[in-house]
Amino acid sequence: MLKRLALGLLLAVALVIGSLWLLTGISPRQIPSAIALATGLGAKLACSGQYISGFDHERIADDLASYSALTRLLEIRAGSRNDVEANMPVGLAAVARYRPGLGCTLEYANDSPLDAVEMEQPIIDTTRAWPAGAQAGPVDAQVAALLSDMLAADNAGGLDTRALLVVQDGRILAEAYGPGISKDTPLLGWSMGKSIIAILVGRLEALDRLSMAEQNLFPAWSADTRAGISVENLLQMTSGLEFREDYVPGSDATRMLFSSPSASAVALESALVHSPGSFFAYSSGTTNLLAQLVYERVGASAQAQMDFIAAELGRPLALEGTILEPDASGVVVGSSFVYAPARDWARFGLLLLDGGKINGQRLLSEDWVVRATAPNQSDNDPRYGYQLWLNSGGGELRWPSLPADSYAMQGNRSQFVMMLPSLRAVVVRLGWSASDYPVDANVSRIAAALEFP
Repeated sequence: MLKRLALGLLLAVALVIGSLWLLTGISPRQIPSAIALATGLGAKLACSGQYISGFDHERIADDLASYSALTRLLEIRAGSRNDVEANMPVGLAAVARYRPGLGCTLEYANDSPLDAVEMEQPIIDTTRAWPAGAQAGPVDAQVAALLSDMLAADNAGGLDTRALLVVQDGRILAEAYGPGISKDTPLLGWSMGKSIIAILVGRLEALDRLSMAEQNLFPAWSADTRAGISVENLLQMTSGLEFREDYVPGSDATRMLFSSPSASAVALESALVHSPGSFFAYSSGTTNLLAQLVYERVGASAQAQMDFIAAELGRPLALEGTILEPDASGVVVGSSFVYAPARDWARFGLLLLDGGKINGQRLLSEDWVVRATAPNQSDNDPRYGYQLWLNSGGGELRWPSLPADSYAMQGNRSQFVMMLPSLRAVVVRLGWSASDYPVDANVSRIAAALEFP
């Protein structure tokens, strides 16, 4: 009997190894980290896709496979505790659990600090005009037709655009949604969440609880040169910390997101390889250091963190369905795991566009927004502000067809919230494009329609 079990296990392992070679070209040396990545990615995105976005199994499987064909080998099943398990044929698995208001978190222990968190339910005023309420107002027929045509063309070309929305002068002009998506569907923004963490940092400054020039940020850095890293260095991705952002098995980024109970722990251990402020290097790890810093400054508990987010962002912005998902330690994974409907993403953009004010309240100082959208001082690429991508700042324009003052939140799969200050406009695009999306060309078409209303 034992021999049969051992033979069955060996055959299962051989099947997985053979499938890995055929599907992905992954070598035997990479197999352990590749399986850890596939199961973690599978459990996390399947859980959030099902419980937050309301996607069916087919869409979830296709979304996962767009990252790696290895995920086609996963058996994904829902459990009895609002959890989802992703299992490889060899028996290796990962589990993510959904909690209302908190979204999904990969499980690493039976006892979680998240179990005790009480979440506030958003109050949606259906009588007031957006952004204070849910009433969108009259549609601009010209812009609506453009968005409808653009969405159809995107999806005919395999770009999988799920939401398009345009705001000008503080009101929604038009919005368009793909199959199975509505104005109420929370969608993953990936790295657009970085900009929300920056906004939280800016809010702490407005409350005199944090300074952008502050250094010596973590006890682990106090005895070495990392003590010289400032909050602004982290915001501008010029910390000088070494961090492998490539999304391959075993990299810093994939370990941080899919196999570590604490997303900030990986970057917290990173070595300093450049003088702070001198070199721009895109790093999701630095965003999660900022999230850890916010967590500590607002009370160092998951409950205090969520209460702060609700009080200082959720209620003032009148957010309808935004979820910042935490890691197993309780800290939100701001680099990557924020879900929100298109209208909420537009609210964040409008807050920045209007200099830190929204719904009659000032959340950020006007000076902070100016600094957030100003070029950094790095030697290699100044076109990045406080977790925001800038069109100008040195050398050629990032989006040559757009006004020089444009800036954006951007996320993997070509998610973006584009701010166009000279046109008093915000453009939101959410989707799942495995190939390059024509950001410059499409937004310039929208900009042209806005210039001549």
